[in-house]
Amino acid sequence: MKIIRFQTASGPEFGILEGETVYNAEGDYASGFRAGEPVRELSQITLLSPCQPTKIIAIGRNYAAHAAEHGDEVPSQPLIFLEPPSAVIGPGEPIVCPPQSAQVEHESELAVVIGRRAQRIAATDAWDHVLGYTCANDVTARDLQRSDGQWSRAKGFDTFAPMGPWIITDLDPANLTVTCRVNNQVKQQGSTSDMVFKIPQLIEYISAAMTLEPGDVILTGTPEGVGLIRPGDQVEVEVEGIGVLSNPVVAA
Repeated sequence: MKIIRFQTASGPEFGILEGETVYNAEGDYASGFRAGEPVRELSQITLLSPCQPTKIIAIGRNYAAHAAEHGDEVPSQPLIFLEPPSAVIGPGEPIVCPPQSAQVEHESELAVVIGRRAQRIAATDAWDHVLGYTCANDVTARDLQRSDGQWSRAKGFDTFAPMGPWIITDLDPANLTVTCRVNNQVKQQGSTSDMVFKIPQLIEYISAAMTLEPGDVILTGTPEGVGLIRPGDQVEVEVEGIGVLSNPVVAA
């Protein structure tokens, strides 16, 4: 199932996409979404980020090759940090390069969308709390990440968390190719099979510290090959089995 959010005259709404047809979404995160009546065609709508997280929990250095390209060690436990919901944008919306940074970089990632509230969940029960998966670009002001000594500002600028184009519910995330293209040139390509900490481990670890609410997002880490993006670029994140998230880059 493809779950979307799209703009209407009365505000954002959830929908189910089947082929090119958009259906009303019945249900909710916890009970699951179902297709209702057809409302319009995909070409007639503006897609938004497919979820509205109360928080984004990102995982640092979860691919050994990415840790190595920055000269960092792989952590012995998941390295987690928070990103603000205000950073989220959807497909086609511009990534804005802030004047504070001269080194804005792409990071292609598989994002996990929580469906059921998760508090102190064992890894063996983790899948019961997952709604599905989407593409994400964990945009980073790398120079500020280094100078600040922590990552909140570098990862938290408005527009620095593109997500979409939809949530796929029926997908095995164990071995998916994650790709980033800048102006049609491949910059990153890796497999989720290379994650140091797998999704059930991440849910267990995170939910032991903070409650995961429906719609919250876990960014699972990025493969090697991160690099600069500049105003005028077009950045695409593709996750096998999900689709392509595309965003232009603009100056502030």
